[in-house]
Amino acid sequence: MSLTAHCPLPTAHCTVSVLVPVRNEARSIERTLRLLLTQDFPRDRYEVIVADGFSTDATVPVVRRLQGEFDNLKLVYNPARFASAGRNTAARHATKDVVVVVDGHCHVPDRDYLKNLAAAFEASGADCLGRPQPLDVPEPTPFQRAVSAARSSRLGHNPGSDIFSDQPKFVAPQSTAVAYRRAVLHRIGLFDEAFDACEDVEFNERVHQAGLTCYFAPKAKIVYEPRSNFRALFYQLSRYGLGRARLAFKHPHSLTVPALVPPLFAVFALFGGLLGLVVPAVGALWAASLCLYAAVLLAAAVVIGRGKPRAVRVRVPVVFVAVHFGFAWGFWKEVWRQVRARATAARRSSAPRAAAT
Repeated sequence: MSLTAHCPLPTAHCTVSVLVPVRNEARSIERTLRLLLTQDFPRDRYEVIVADGFSTDATVPVVRRLQGEFDNLKLVYNPARFASAGRNTAARHATKDVVVVVDGHCHVPDRDYLKNLAAAFEASGADCLGRPQPLDVPEPTPFQRAVSAARSSRLGHNPGSDIFSDQPKFVAPQSTAVAYRRAVLHRIGLFDEAFDACEDVEFNERVHQAGLTCYFAPKAKIVYEPRSNFRALFYQLSRYGLGRARLAFKHPHSLTVPALVPPLFAVFALFGGLLGLVVPAVGALWAASLCLYAAVLLAAAVVIGRGKPRAVRVRVPVVFVAVHFGFAWGFWKEVWRQVRARATAARRSSAPRAAAT
């Protein structure tokens, strides 16, 4: 049952804490904060809390300068530096009814964001809200346009996620929830600081397990910047793959078939050919699989690239490769780390017993 089944939160009284975990975001932090601090929402009803992970650029001076203009802007420090700890540091300083996470490098598209957020909580009565997170920048490169197109497709993103949807509805919170009534944090705790990627998915998994409700609010949209090159995209997805593997070890039931497809296919793509030298049938299957994969990527490029310049269309298959194999690399890297750590722990625990005998 919803925590708020008998206590709706009227828009006229809803107060909001905006949590902004950052590290080295000098390039974009002023734009993001100004959009948040000039919302069409009473200033005394919201606060913006920046949790800085000891930035080495001009992030902190920018925030301090803005504090001279806006009395509802707070700056706190995150000694652990990574994102989950930053969220927790900011959450511990939150004083309002609702908390919402906004990254320091994203774009708030309009000044009704907080008003729409409060209205969605009131209308839905939900414990938490999800939002669309499209990828866009004012002047995207062909590669960034390809990333935006590919990532918003089912082939380039978890098909169970709704972050590229535009339909208001109740949804599972795992991949979408970003705003929470403070009662949710009191009930299930804060973000798990063992996660530096997918900490939001892990938190939302606990929200789901607690039976709390999540409403998807299209008007609470936040725009993210797509990665600008293959290496950056591969690294981003490898971190996400690592986080998903860590999530699977903590919550085994969270591991889905779509999440397993890229890691399993990557292993087969890399090693199937070698096995095919010994077992010809495997070699034939390997070659056919690679041909099919290439055909699917090319077909997807034609479909989602329709109406886009050729420079964008030809980059779509490259983006899919970065997404699939980046995710797989991070996933298997974390699986290997977990296996080694558990084997080491098992040896250490068995050593005293062996000595005692």
